[in-house]
Amino acid sequence: MKILIINGPNLNLLGKREPEIYGTQTFEDYFKILKTRFPDITLEYYQSNVEGFLIDKLHEVGFSYDGIVMNAGAYTHTSIAIADAIAGIQTPVIEVHISNVHARESFRHHGFMSKNCVGSIAGLGLKGYDLGIQYFIP
Repeated sequence: MKILIINGPNLNLLGKREPEIYGTQTFEDYFKILKTRFPDITLEYYQSNVEGFLIDKLHEVGFSYDGIVMNAGAYTHTSIAIADAIAGIQTPVIEVHISNVHARESFRHHGFMSKNCVGSIAGLGLKGYDLGIQYFIP
């Protein structure tokens, strides 16, 4: 089983960026924990701050992987192109947000990609990625 975790803009700053919202752990350190927790799954990780690169990655793996766990960051609320890319691939996508986007600014309450994902997880911190991976395990 192959699952890709995709993180969008500014998530490369986890551990440094707004620790009161996002915590103090880097995603790279958390990814090591995930790989240990799910040894029978081929887990890969990709992060970009560039919308087009995220779309290219969805196209690249979207017909051959078993699942994608994606935190598109702010692109969730602005990118019709990412939503269209998710709609155009076969691999199911779980949307993840570290913070509870519904308890934050009103512009974060709507996500364009949500309707094209099999589910959404928000507000559970990094644990949301773990839960997203578990969804794909038969």
